[in-house]
Order: sequence, then structure tokens, then C-alpha cells
Amino acid sequence: MKRAAIRCIVVGLLAALAAPAAAQPVTLDKEIRTALTQWMTDFNAGRADKVCDIFAPTLRADVDGFAAERGFDEQCKLLKAALADPDHTFSYALDLKEILADGDMAAVRLVWTLTSKTKASGETKVAEEQGLDIFGRSSDGQWKIIRFMSYERN
Repeated sequence: MKRAAIRCIVVGLLAALAAPAAAQPVTLDKEIRTALTQWMTDFNAGRADKVCDIFAPTLRADVDGFAAERGFDEQCKLLKAALADPDHTFSYALDLKEILADGDMAAVRLVWTLTSKTKASGETKVAEEQGLDIFGRSSDGQWKIIRFMSYERN
């Protein structure tokens, strides 16, 4: 009887220890989804003061159509310039394909649909940008993009 009771206690302890580990990917997934959704909301609302919050200072970006990789400063300058463009409006829609997270790193496959509109003519263009974002957890516990690649789908 004692062995059966001890065995039940050990199994219970192991299950309790495993439960937080099993829940961790769900939590990481939710945090990253929240960060990406917040970025989209900020961009679409024209919040130039917020559009760089998702990027780590060590950011490296490889974007289709641009010869060189971009760092944090270049990426932020381009985003803020787009939001300040008096002749066009831009908005993004997010399609998350997959989040693979482990510890303080995560890889995210996604597709951004960029809609741009010329204010004077009303001409609208839509482009799908397939991407891979690599997130790292910053010292303050927030998820930040440290690397990303984006390529327009044809």
C-alpha cells in the first residue's frame, strides 16, 4: 500500500512539474500574437511613435527589392516615412501561419497583406509579403523582432 501511495505522489508531482512546461508554448504564442497584432494596429492607426516598438535595437532586416540589409534605424526611418507620406495611405493585414517558440526565441511564419492607396486618384494596390520573423525576449521580458525576411508573393 505504501508503495502505491508513493507511486501516486511521484506521478502527481511529475504531472504538476510538466504542466507549466506544456502551458508555456501557449503563453509564448499568445504573447507573440499580441505583439504582432499591436504592431499592425499601431501602423494602421498611423502611430509613428509606436511602429518601431516591436523591433530590437539589434534588428537585421532582409526585404525583397532592397539590395542591402537594414538595421533598426533604417527600418524605423522607412516605416515613419510611409506613415508621413501625404500622398498615400498604407495599411497591413496579418495572416499568421506558424509560431515555433522555445525559451527566449521564436520563429514566426506569416504573410502581411499591404494595401496602399493614392489619395489623389484613389488607385489601390495590394501586395502580399511572405515573411519569417525571429523574435527574442528582451531584458524587460517583451518579445522583439531581432531578424526578419520579407518577400513579395507573385
